[in-house]
Amino acid sequence: MPLNNWHLFDDVPGVAREAARRILTAADREITAKGRFSIVLAGGGTPESTYRLLVDADTDWSKWHIYFGDERCLPIDDVERNSVMAASAWLDHVTIPDENIHPIPAEQGAEAGASAYSLLIADAVPFDMVLLGMGEDGHTASLFPGQIHSDSELVHAVHDAPKPPPDRISLSRNALSDCMELLILVTGASKQQAVTRWKQGGNLPIANIGAHDAVDILLDKDAAGA
Repeated sequence: MPLNNWHLFDDVPGVAREAARRILTAADREITAKGRFSIVLAGGGTPESTYRLLVDADTDWSKWHIYFGDERCLPIDDVERNSVMAASAWLDHVTIPDENIHPIPAEQGAEAGASAYSLLIADAVPFDMVLLGMGEDGHTASLFPGQIHSDSELVHAVHDAPKPPPDRISLSRNALSDCMELLILVTGASKQQAVTRWKQGGNLPIANIGAHDAVDILLDKDAAGA
C-alpha cells in the first residue's frame, strides 16, 4: 500500500479546485491510454463543490464510467441520495451516456441492493480513481467505526448506521482500495480530531483504505488545525 500524501489548502474552494484538476488529469491520461476512465464518487459538500467544477470541462465524456462508493436506502429520487446530488451538480449537465452511470440500487433495500451492485463491481474493478470523504468519527463511504463486515464482500449491506438513515449500502474496504488512485477530501474544523487520530495511526475506517499507486489527501487549514 502506498504512503499517504498530505496536501494542505487554504479553504474548501481550494480543495475542490485541486480535486477537479486531479480528476480531469487522471481521466485524460486513462482515456488516452486505454479509451475509458472509471471513477467512484463520494457524497458530501466538498465533493459536490468539486462536481460543479467539472461541468464545463473539456473531456470526452463518452469514455467516462461512473460508480458510487455508498448510498442511503431511500427512494430513487430522494434529494438525500448521493446519486441525486451528483446528478444535480454535474452528471445531468454533461454527455456521459446513461449506460455509463451506475447508481447503487439502494431503493431495493440494503441486502438486495448490495447483492445487485456487487455483481456490477466485480466486473468494474480495478477502478482508475476512487473519491472519498471523511466524517467527524473517521468514517468513510458508509463504513463506520465499530461495525464489522466480511472482507469477502465487495459491497456491504449496512444497518444501524449512526447517522440517518440507518440502512445503507457501501462498497467494502477491499473494493474501495482496488483502485489506481485514491483521492480523499477532508475539510472543516470538525474533522481536526479525526485527522489527528488518523496521522497517529488510529484504527479509523478511512485509514484502512488504500490504492495500487497513489493515496492523496487534500485537506483545508480548518481540518488540519493549521
